[in-house]
Amino acid sequence: MRLPLIKHITQFIAENDADFVNETLETLENLTESSAIKDEELDVLGEMISNLYGALEVQKLIEEGHTQKEALNAFMKRVQDSIN
Repeated sequence: MRLPLIKHITQFIAENDADFVNETLETLENLTESSAIKDEELDVLGEMISNLYGALEVQKLIEEGHTQKEALNAFMKRVQDSIN
């Protein structure tokens, strides 16, 4: 996951609507099921899907009253804790 991408996508959600991201996720997840996708492409799709889901989680925290910085930090801490 890349924090700058998550931040950028979160800004997109704030300016537009989370439905755009949810529809994009459905499309990307469908693409991963194609036998025509190469392993390198699958890795990129997986990374983008992770960033999009991360942005949705950060947006939820913002909607709960956190600042963007607090939301991003809380999300990344949660990710790091799940890795350890």
